[in-house]
Amino acid sequence: MDEGFKSRLIEEKQYVLEGLQAKESWRLFRILAEFVDGFEVLPKVYPGVTIFGSARTRPEEPDYQKAEALGRLLVKAGFSVITGGGPGIMEAANKGASEAGGYSVGLNIKLPMEQEPNLYANVKLEFRYFFIRKVMLAKYSVAFVFFPGGFGTMDEMFEILTLVQTKKIRPVPIVLVDRNFWKPLYNWFVKSLIPQNKISPSDVELFKILDEPEEIVNYIKEKLWI
Repeated sequence: MDEGFKSRLIEEKQYVLEGLQAKESWRLFRILAEFVDGFEVLPKVYPGVTIFGSARTRPEEPDYQKAEALGRLLVKAGFSVITGGGPGIMEAANKGASEAGGYSVGLNIKLPMEQEPNLYANVKLEFRYFFIRKVMLAKYSVAFVFFPGGFGTMDEMFEILTLVQTKKIRPVPIVLVDRNFWKPLYNWFVKSLIPQNKISPSDVELFKILDEPEEIVNYIKEKLWI
């Protein structure tokens, strides 16, 4: 390799690393600021129930109406409702909670497309970083509810299940809504993961599959001894 070319590569690499270090250092302050905002605002909403689900669910769909009813019932049962703050299932749950007069929390994530904050959250925070938002969605919740959704919903569900499975957070009620949607995944757990020793048989007991808002609220209260 030409010595002059090699020298230029080393020099450019050095400058890139120096620039990256400076940028990353400032990013730490943004990360810290987002944590501080959450820790200052959200203690007042405890105990919350965090509801996840597709941002693409439309108001005329049964899942939207079910999430709205669930938000309303949770507030009447004494809980705050926490969502990712976007449209679809999140909007529906926030709407029900807000109209019931409770804390309706929207923790929105800044995305280049798809998600805008919904209008029904009366406690709002916006995050740049997914991992901070995940902490806030979990920290002030005593139960988690997962409606049908895509990659984001699945990501949150498996993370919460992993945290409970590994005892990084206390055992909490975890509800998957809609038997028709979740049953194939449950069957895969039972027929593939357990026989191959990828999970323990008891791991499928970490969650409950339910259909109706009333039975979801009753299950949460029963598990929490309320």
